[in-house]
Amino acid sequence: MGQSCKFERLPVCKAISCSKKIVSLKTDTMKTKEQMNMIRKYEKPYLFFFLSTAIPWACWFLAGYLSHIEPFTKTLEWAVGICSITGLLAPAGIALFFMLPNKELRKDFLGRFFNFRSIKKEYFLITFFLMLISILFAQAISLFFGYSAEQFSLRGSFTFSSSLFPVWFLLLAAPVLEEIAWHSYGTDSLVSRFSLLKSSLIFAFYWAVWHFPLSTIKGYYHSNLVESGWIYSLNFIVSMIPFVLIMNWIYYKTNRNILLTIVFHITAVFFNEIFATHPMSKVIQTGLLLSVSAYLIIKDKDMFLNRI
Repeated sequence: MGQSCKFERLPVCKAISCSKKIVSLKTDTMKTKEQMNMIRKYEKPYLFFFLSTAIPWACWFLAGYLSHIEPFTKTLEWAVGICSITGLLAPAGIALFFMLPNKELRKDFLGRFFNFRSIKKEYFLITFFLMLISILFAQAISLFFGYSAEQFSLRGSFTFSSSLFPVWFLLLAAPVLEEIAWHSYGTDSLVSRFSLLKSSLIFAFYWAVWHFPLSTIKGYYHSNLVESGWIYSLNFIVSMIPFVLIMNWIYYKTNRNILLTIVFHITAVFFNEIFATHPMSKVIQTGLLLSVSAYLIIKDKDMFLNRI
C-alpha cells in the first residue's frame, strides 16, 4: 500500500517540478525581454561617442602640450592636472546628461548598481580574481623564457606619475568614472545597434584610440608605455579586445550590473601595477585573456552573436 502511494505521488512531483521550471523559464524570458526593450532606449551612440572623444581629446592634448613646457612650474602642474581630470570626467558627465532627464533611463541607471539578488556567485569570483590569476599565471609562464621570479614581489612604488593627483587616486577614479560612462550608456547604445560581439570589438578599438592623447602627457602611464617599446604599446591596444569582451560578458551575465564592471576594471589596473611585472608578462597575459574570451564566445555564442 505504501509503495503504491509512493508511485502514485511520483508523477505529481514531476509535474510540480516541471511546472516550476516552466514558470522560471517564463520569468527569465520576461526579464530578458524587459532588458532588451530597455537597451533599445539607449539610442544615441554616435553623438555620445563623438562628444566623449572630442572633449577629452581637447583637454588631454592641451595637458600634453603644457606638460612639456620648461620650467615646469606649480601653475603648469595645476593646469595639467585640471585638464587631465576634466577629460576623464567628460564621458561620465555626457552619459548622465543623456540619461538623467529621461525618467526611464534614470531609473534604469540607478537600479543597476546594487541589483545583486539574482547574480550567481561565480560571477563575483571572476570579477574579483580573474585579473589577479591571469597576471600571476602570465608571470609564471614567463619564467620558462628566462624572466626573473622577482616579478612576484610587490613593487612598492608606481610606474607612472599623475601630476596634481596621487597615483592611487587615479587608479580608483579612472575605472569608476570610465565605467559610469561606458556601462551606463555607451555599451548599451552600441548593443542597441549591433550584436554584443561586434559592439565589443568596435568599443575595444575605440577605447584604445580614446587613450591616445594621454601618451602626450609627460610622466603619465601611456607616455611611459610608448617609450618602453612598440611591442608593449601594441600589446596595450590588443589587450583591449579580451578585456572588453570579458567585461561585457560579466556585465550582461549579471543583469547589466555597473558596480561589478567598476570592480573588474579596478582589479585590472591594480593587479597589473602592484607587482614588479616585466612588460613581456603583460603580453603573455593578453594571450591568456584572449583564450578566455574565445572560450566565452563559444560557450555563450547566442549572447554574443545574436542581435537584441
